[in-house]
Amino acid sequence: MPSDAILPVASPEHVRVLARAKINLSLRVLARETSGYHQIETVFCALELADEIEITRAHGDVTLEVTAPPGEPGIPPDLGPVGSNLAMRAAAAFFEATDLDGGVHIRLTKRIPAGAGLGGGSSDAAAVLRALNQMSAQALADTSLLALGSRLGSDVPFFLADAALALAWGRGERMLPLSPPPAARVVLAVPRERVSTADAYAALDPARAPTPMVLRSLSTWRDIASVAHNDFEDVIFARHPHLRDVRQSLEDAGATIARMTGSGSVIFGVFEDVAAADAAAQSVSTAHPRIETLVTQTRASLI
Repeated sequence: MPSDAILPVASPEHVRVLARAKINLSLRVLARETSGYHQIETVFCALELADEIEITRAHGDVTLEVTAPPGEPGIPPDLGPVGSNLAMRAAAAFFEATDLDGGVHIRLTKRIPAGAGLGGGSSDAAAVLRALNQMSAQALADTSLLALGSRLGSDVPFFLADAALALAWGRGERMLPLSPPPAARVVLAVPRERVSTADAYAALDPARAPTPMVLRSLSTWRDIASVAHNDFEDVIFARHPHLRDVRQSLEDAGATIARMTGSGSVIFGVFEDVAAADAAAQSVSTAHPRIETLVTQTRASLI
């Protein structure tokens, strides 16, 4: 387990876990299975931006408390019904799989924008699974934990794999961890609009011809830029044209890669120059006042 994924704690009664965000440097939607699910091919990249989850043993059921980051005024984000929250679902799935009585309190400090393609919910689920596995007297093997996570969402296996960069395919459960390029700044342009993943898939033209990625070296950001792609962009940009303008703004500011992540709606720019990234964030904020910008960086390693 990487040293900064499970933070030092006084006892196994209380564990604090970081849940990293991700971006999709490339995302191609392939064949639709008879089950209704689509095969995908994607390059996941972990970010420094993270939620924080604290789990404390408690009597009774699993409970969830969502808080805003310390020092940031305002009410906690609305993540929808508690029962459908992926952190709660992960805890329920873990206790069912281990046949244990689950009495824990989950405190989620939310920094990753929700419903934006950054994988926050899936990362929270993976973090809960890792933490409960550490706290449990009946810990699951890595393969069992991965199988459990894959049933919760296609992004969960990536977060469980503790990879900084990975090629994934199938439903996201088949994965090849890759050696990442040097850490780079990432500007996240976060619009107010949120995109439903189900709606994004439904809007894809069923007659289109999927194009798998041509495998090649992905050792530099320039290498990755040559395969960077997102099949959802045309669909989402048709509905929200200003997001195409945001992507163009990041490209004009010098981003090595500028794309939408997941099924949207966040647009990201990868910058190998720190000053250029900071300037780009300011430029996007000025040109697009309805867009919030966050500056983070990629993970050079999770070890």
